[in-house]
Amino acid sequence: MANWLQRDKENREDLLATAVHTANQILDTLPQRPAAINPPPTTQTDLKTDGIGAKAALAQFQTRFGAGMSGGAGPRYFGFVTGGVTPAALLGDWLTAVYDQNVMADMDSAAFQVEEEAIHFLRQLLGLPDAFAGTFVGGATISNFVSLAQGRQWAAQQWGVDVTQTGLYGLPPIPVLTATPHSSSYKSLAMLGMGKQNVTLIPTLPAREAMDVAALEAQLAALQGQPAIVIASSGTVNTVDFDDLTAIVSLKERFNFWLHVDAAFGGFAACSPRFRHLLAGWELADSITVDAHKWLNVPYDSAMTFTRHPDLQVAAFQNTAVYLGPLADSPSLVHWTPQNSRRFRALPAWMTLMAYGRSGYQAIVEQNCAQSHWLGEQIKQSANFRLLAPVYLNVVCFTLAKDGVTMADIQAYLDRVRDDGRVFLTPTQYQGVPAIRAAISNWQTEMSDIAICWQALIDCL
Repeated sequence: MANWLQRDKENREDLLATAVHTANQILDTLPQRPAAINPPPTTQTDLKTDGIGAKAALAQFQTRFGAGMSGGAGPRYFGFVTGGVTPAALLGDWLTAVYDQNVMADMDSAAFQVEEEAIHFLRQLLGLPDAFAGTFVGGATISNFVSLAQGRQWAAQQWGVDVTQTGLYGLPPIPVLTATPHSSSYKSLAMLGMGKQNVTLIPTLPAREAMDVAALEAQLAALQGQPAIVIASSGTVNTVDFDDLTAIVSLKERFNFWLHVDAAFGGFAACSPRFRHLLAGWELADSITVDAHKWLNVPYDSAMTFTRHPDLQVAAFQNTAVYLGPLADSPSLVHWTPQNSRRFRALPAWMTLMAYGRSGYQAIVEQNCAQSHWLGEQIKQSANFRLLAPVYLNVVCFTLAKDGVTMADIQAYLDRVRDDGRVFLTPTQYQGVPAIRAAISNWQTEMSDIAICWQALIDCL
């Protein structure tokens, strides 16, 4: 070993104590840390020949970059849909690095058993039947990719083609029908060679982001039996609107399509008796995306994909190598996702689910939804802002109350809000109107944080 490696190995206990002390300092100051930071430019240093050791490296990081780390894991980061990290998930993530297991190999540790049980917990939390096989992946984009790869496999089989062996060459385009898809679906379709141009946008209901199922029915009828993929939204990005899954599922009796439900964060509505009706019918979908580093509040990166057709998932991602042996009746995880190797990301999920159970996640969901509704009411009653859509769940979509508002106006305002430091929100467009999103999905957020957010929004006008 190099000299510093040996010394750090011998001083491991002191190094870990330093890490714990540093982590506690960060966590203690998280509510006061700016919710987002526009970091100043930095000058890169050169790699040293002999290094400086772990403790000095940590000090260098803190000196040069520590102040530029935002409070994104804190209670007032409302940009995108970002959860925090529960204490149990943090413990699990640290142990993930300590154990450093590659869960793709099921012959050398119990890591795959932890993943199986975490998926079992999640099925129970989300009210999904055991017919759904589940796997952990790196985020909603990869979850959508895995699910749409299965849909591609299924559709190609309708034409008598195994697309994993012969590719898409010579096949007719596979129609993809959706109303308000997440951008990751387009990205996934591009990576799968299916093409973004093969997406047909179905009209939405008036003043909604939810799909007009009658229009979907007409489009499916026009395909005259040609296999298609339907992507349903269970929680749109701008307003958390939900497609009518029960009505869409009923169309499968007459039409030939694969139903994928993108429920990246809206799937956690199932945790609450007040909101789970929004997901009625998703138990009959073919595949489902759910993101864990959103409302499950585990560290980046983590998501799950659920499927009723594990044979198609394995067909799409089967890995062949002499050192892996033949494909068994219960294929190891190396055959389920694009990655041959990945970290033990199921452990933080297992830890937090075991620690806080059903009631803990019901409380987080209902608390965040109540906070979003309160903020929506303040905006609704204000002369300075205009609420653009009802607050369905945990996202508030609004704009500045001025004539001819532009994206430049919105960005300039949000830059002031970011630089103020109390809260962070992101720009968007809703039905052509430049807009602002506040997405609340952190277990640490309290009503006092929402009040601070509201005051910051007023002060930054």
